[in-house]
Amino acid sequence: MILGKLCDWERYAALHPAFEKLFKFVAEHDLSQFPLERIVLDGTELYINMAEPELKTRDNQKLEIHREYIDVHFPLTGEEICGWTPTSELKVESDAPFNETDDFALYNETAQTYFKALPGHFYIMYPEDAHAPIIGEGKIKKAIAKVRIH
Repeated sequence: MILGKLCDWERYAALHPAFEKLFKFVAEHDLSQFPLERIVLDGTELYINMAEPELKTRDNQKLEIHREYIDVHFPLTGEEICGWTPTSELKVESDAPFNETDDFALYNETAQTYFKALPGHFYIMYPEDAHAPIIGEGKIKKAIAKVRIH
Protein backbone atom coordinates (compact mmCIF):
# COMPACT_ATOMS: atom_id res chain seq x y z
CA MET A 1 0.00 0.00 0.00
CA ILE A 2 1.24 3.45 -0.89
CA LEU A 3 -0.31 6.78 0.07
CA GLY A 4 1.11 9.83 -1.69
CA LYS A 5 0.51 13.26 -3.16
CA LEU A 6 -0.16 13.56 -6.88
CA CYS A 7 2.53 16.24 -7.21
CA ASP A 8 5.09 13.57 -6.22
CA TRP A 9 3.91 10.95 -8.73
CA GLU A 10 7.26 10.71 -10.53
CA ARG A 11 8.77 9.00 -7.46
CA TYR A 12 6.39 6.09 -8.02
CA ALA A 13 6.50 5.81 -11.84
CA ALA A 14 9.15 3.07 -11.82
CA LEU A 15 7.00 0.72 -9.74
CA HIS A 16 4.99 -0.46 -12.77
CA PRO A 17 5.42 0.11 -16.53
CA ALA A 18 1.94 1.68 -16.80
CA PHE A 19 2.25 4.07 -13.86
CA GLU A 20 3.92 6.87 -15.83
CA LYS A 21 1.13 6.89 -18.41
CA LEU A 22 -1.52 6.80 -15.68
CA PHE A 23 -0.06 9.52 -13.49
CA LYS A 24 0.69 11.83 -16.42
CA PHE A 25 -2.91 11.52 -17.58
CA VAL A 26 -4.30 12.23 -14.11
CA ALA A 27 -1.90 15.14 -13.53
CA GLU A 28 -2.76 16.73 -16.91
CA HIS A 29 -6.57 16.43 -16.69
CA ASP A 30 -9.16 17.70 -14.24
CA LEU A 31 -10.86 14.37 -13.64
CA SER A 32 -13.47 16.01 -11.41
CA GLN A 33 -15.02 17.32 -14.66
CA PHE A 34 -15.13 13.90 -16.38
CA PRO A 35 -18.42 11.98 -16.67
CA LEU A 36 -19.07 8.90 -14.56
CA GLU A 37 -17.80 6.33 -17.03
CA ARG A 38 -14.70 4.32 -17.89
CA ILE A 39 -11.68 6.10 -19.35
CA VAL A 40 -9.68 3.58 -21.38
CA LEU A 41 -5.97 4.36 -21.54
CA ASP A 42 -4.72 0.95 -22.77
CA GLY A 43 -7.55 -1.53 -23.29
CA THR A 44 -7.94 -3.89 -20.35
CA GLU A 45 -4.34 -3.23 -19.28
CA LEU A 46 -4.98 0.27 -17.93
CA TYR A 47 -8.24 2.12 -17.40
CA ILE A 48 -9.91 4.47 -14.97
CA ASN A 49 -13.41 4.07 -13.54
CA MET A 50 -15.02 7.37 -12.61
CA ALA A 51 -17.37 7.07 -9.65
CA GLU A 52 -19.45 9.18 -7.30
CA PRO A 53 -20.18 6.86 -4.39
CA GLU A 54 -22.09 7.52 -1.22
CA LEU A 55 -19.56 7.10 1.58
CA LYS A 56 -20.12 4.35 4.14
CA THR A 57 -19.35 3.85 7.81
CA ARG A 58 -16.42 1.66 8.83
CA ASP A 59 -18.87 -0.98 10.05
CA ASN A 60 -20.70 -1.07 6.70
CA GLN A 61 -17.68 -1.29 4.40
CA LYS A 62 -16.05 -4.63 3.68
CA LEU A 63 -12.45 -5.26 2.81
CA GLU A 64 -11.84 -6.13 -0.85
CA ILE A 65 -8.94 -7.81 -2.61
CA HIS A 66 -7.85 -8.16 -6.23
CA ARG A 67 -5.48 -10.57 -7.97
CA GLU A 68 -5.14 -9.34 -11.56
CA TYR A 69 -5.14 -5.58 -11.04
CA ILE A 70 -3.50 -2.95 -8.89
CA ASP A 71 -5.97 -0.27 -7.76
CA VAL A 72 -4.90 3.37 -7.76
CA HIS A 73 -7.49 5.57 -6.06
CA PHE A 74 -7.73 9.34 -6.58
CA PRO A 75 -10.27 11.21 -4.38
CA LEU A 76 -11.35 14.24 -6.40
CA THR A 77 -13.94 16.25 -4.48
CA GLY A 78 -13.72 15.39 -0.81
CA GLU A 79 -12.18 13.49 2.04
CA GLU A 80 -12.17 9.71 1.95
CA ILE A 81 -11.12 7.25 4.61
CA CYS A 82 -9.78 3.86 3.60
CA GLY A 83 -9.11 0.81 5.72
CA TRP A 84 -6.17 -1.51 5.11
CA THR A 85 -5.10 -5.00 6.22
CA PRO A 86 -2.38 -7.18 4.69
CA THR A 87 -4.12 -10.08 2.94
CA SER A 88 -1.79 -12.46 4.77
CA GLU A 89 -3.40 -11.34 8.04
CA LEU A 90 -7.08 -11.71 7.10
CA LYS A 91 -8.79 -13.78 9.78
CA VAL A 92 -12.05 -14.75 8.06
CA GLU A 93 -12.95 -16.46 4.81
CA SER A 94 -14.25 -14.33 1.96
CA ASP A 95 -18.00 -13.78 1.75
CA ALA A 96 -18.06 -15.79 -1.49
CA PRO A 97 -15.48 -17.53 -3.68
CA PHE A 98 -13.12 -15.17 -5.51
CA ASN A 99 -14.91 -13.63 -8.50
CA GLU A 100 -12.43 -14.28 -11.34
CA THR A 101 -14.49 -12.35 -13.90
CA ASP A 102 -14.61 -9.12 -11.90
CA ASP A 103 -11.33 -9.76 -10.02
CA PHE A 104 -12.44 -9.37 -6.43
CA ALA A 105 -13.42 -10.99 -3.17
CA LEU A 106 -14.98 -9.33 -0.13
CA TYR A 107 -14.20 -9.92 3.52
CA ASN A 108 -16.48 -8.95 6.39
CA GLU A 109 -13.66 -7.97 8.72
CA THR A 110 -12.57 -4.73 10.37
CA ALA A 111 -9.45 -3.23 8.85
CA GLN A 112 -6.29 -3.07 10.97
CA THR A 113 -5.44 0.51 9.94
CA TYR A 114 -7.36 3.49 8.59
CA PHE A 115 -6.02 6.53 6.75
CA LYS A 116 -7.43 9.69 5.21
CA ALA A 117 -7.02 10.64 1.54
CA LEU A 118 -7.86 14.09 0.19
CA PRO A 119 -8.08 15.63 -3.29
CA GLY A 120 -4.51 15.80 -4.59
CA HIS A 121 -3.65 12.51 -2.89
CA PHE A 122 -3.64 9.00 -4.31
CA TYR A 123 -3.32 5.55 -2.83
CA ILE A 124 -2.12 2.36 -4.47
CA MET A 125 -3.44 -1.04 -3.43
CA TYR A 126 -1.59 -4.15 -4.57
CA PRO A 127 -2.99 -7.70 -4.37
CA GLU A 128 -1.40 -8.10 -0.93
CA ASP A 129 -3.46 -5.13 0.31
CA ALA A 130 -7.01 -5.82 1.46
CA HIS A 131 -8.72 -2.45 1.45
CA ALA A 132 -12.00 -0.86 2.48
CA PRO A 133 -12.35 2.39 0.49
CA ILE A 134 -15.12 5.01 0.41
CA ILE A 135 -15.54 5.45 4.15
CA GLY A 136 -16.76 8.78 5.51
CA GLU A 137 -19.83 10.97 5.29
CA GLY A 138 -21.68 12.26 2.25
CA LYS A 139 -20.69 11.69 -1.33
CA ILE A 140 -17.44 12.20 -3.23
CA LYS A 141 -16.29 11.96 -6.79
CA LYS A 142 -13.26 9.79 -7.31
CA ALA A 143 -11.25 8.00 -9.96
CA ILE A 144 -10.18 4.37 -9.51
CA ALA A 145 -7.50 3.24 -11.92
CA LYS A 146 -7.09 -0.43 -12.69
CA VAL A 147 -3.55 -1.46 -13.67
CA ARG A 148 -3.08 -5.04 -14.85
CA ILE A 149 -0.29 -6.96 -13.17
CA HIS A 150 2.08 -8.96 -15.39
